[in-house]
Parts: sequence; structure tokens; C-alpha cells
Amino acid sequence: MTPLDPTGAAAGPRTRRPRRRRTRTGAPPALLAPALIGLAFLVLPLMALLVRAPWRSMPELLTSPEVWQALQLSLICATAATAVSVVFGVPLAWLLARVDFPGRGLVRGLVTLPLVLPPVVGGVALLMALGRNGVVGRWLDAWFGVTLPFTTAGVVVAEAFVAMPFLVISVEGTLRAADPRYEEAAQTLGASRFTAFRRVTLPLIAPGIAAGAVLAWARALGEFGATITFAGNFPGRTQTMPLAVYLALQSDPEAAIALSLVLLAVSIAVLAGLRDRWMTAS
Repeated sequence: MTPLDPTGAAAGPRTRRPRRRRTRTGAPPALLAPALIGLAFLVLPLMALLVRAPWRSMPELLTSPEVWQALQLSLICATAATAVSVVFGVPLAWLLARVDFPGRGLVRGLVTLPLVLPPVVGGVALLMALGRNGVVGRWLDAWFGVTLPFTTAGVVVAEAFVAMPFLVISVEGTLRAADPRYEEAAQTLGASRFTAFRRVTLPLIAPGIAAGAVLAWARALGEFGATITFAGNFPGRTQTMPLAVYLALQSDPEAAIALSLVLLAVSIAVLAGLRDRWMTAS
């Protein structure tokens, strides 16, 4: 007879549930050893920087006129370069994400090229383009009397050149994830394409713009190769924090460590600000 359940209904044959196999969470020694070596390789230099930091003289070092000039100039130029990147990078990201035109893949490759291009090569390229005898620079000098190399404006240009791709990539990815039907609905209601972009698209992609701007600002703040090649290393005019670190390392190592710690703190702050976007908790 078929057994009855407590309600009196006939119960079918019982089936055994398959047992779940417990997965081992421990790492095999063949992977654990190189993983720990790699972690030590990345963390030990930073720990050494903290250990060798002149904590007692840190306030005096950071408030010295030379260091303060480099800090102030770096903050101003990085902010200006980020503003330039936002003004020109957001429309460029929209063009790559929303408009289908011949050679779009090539344009995207050219936009991202500064990410992998050696910064010194970028500085040389800027000199060939915007230098006094450059392809465009000669006309800027002859028509408007504008000379960019070895000026504060040249620092902003060099930093924007290497930082803008970070913002373009971030905003383009956000635009591709956003639903374009909102823009289409706004256009069917009579809004122009620019009005739809300003009133509908920009609020949707604001987090992507903010994340890209933070990345661009951090990249501009740490730029060295293109800056020293295109703008030089003149205290108070073009000497940013990375250049001051390089110069101080030759004469005042403690000041170099103090400036390096400031850059390290900025990098940690950037990672902390972007952890919800690119880092997931285990």
C-alpha cells in the first residue's frame, strides 16, 4: 500500500536528495606561495615608504615654500586638466557611444592610445604639435601670440592629454549601459537632440561622469613624463608634485618621501571613493 501523509493523502515514493559536495576553500601551496610573493612585492614598497617617513618633521616639510608651491600648482593644474577633460571628453564619449559612423573603432583606438603610450612619447608628440615650431603651435604663436611649452598652461595641456582617455572610457561605458529609449522619448515629445542630452542623458550618466572625473584628476595629479617633456621643471611655474619628488630625491630625500606620501594618500582616497563602482565585497 501507498503510505499516507498526515493529511490522509497518498504520498508518493520518497526520493533522496543528492548530497552537496563541500568545496575546499583552502588554496593549494602551488598557488598560495606565488600569490603571497606577488602580494609582498606590491605591498612591501608602500610599507617601506610608511616606515621610512619622517613623521616628526612632516608638518615642517609639507609647509615649506618649495613643497607648498608644488602642492598648490599640482592641485590647480590637475583640477584645470579635469575640467578640460570633462568639457571635451563627455561629448566625445557620447559620439563614440551613440553615433554610428565609419571608422568609429579606429577613433576609439586613437582615443585610448594615450593609456598605453609612454608618457615621455606623449610629451614629445605634444612638442611636435603645439611647440613653437610645431604643426599647430607655429600658427598659435604667429596669430595669437600663444606659447604653450614650458608654461603653466602647458602643464594643464600635458595632464589633460594623458587623463582625458580615463574619463572618455568611463562615460562611454555608462552611456552604453543607459537605455537610449529615454532620449528617443524626449525627442518624440518635441525636445531637440541637445536638449534631450542635457535634460535626460546627463542626469542618467552623472555617476559615470563623476567616476571618470575622479580618475582623470588622480591621473593628472600623478603625471610626470609628459609634463617634464612638454612643460619642463621650473619651480613655481611648471614644477608639480611628481617633478618635485624627483628633484627632492636628489637633494632632500625626506621631502621626497613626504610628497610621495601625499600622492599615496590621494591614490588611496580615489580607490576608496570608487570602491562601490569597481570593487565588490567578498
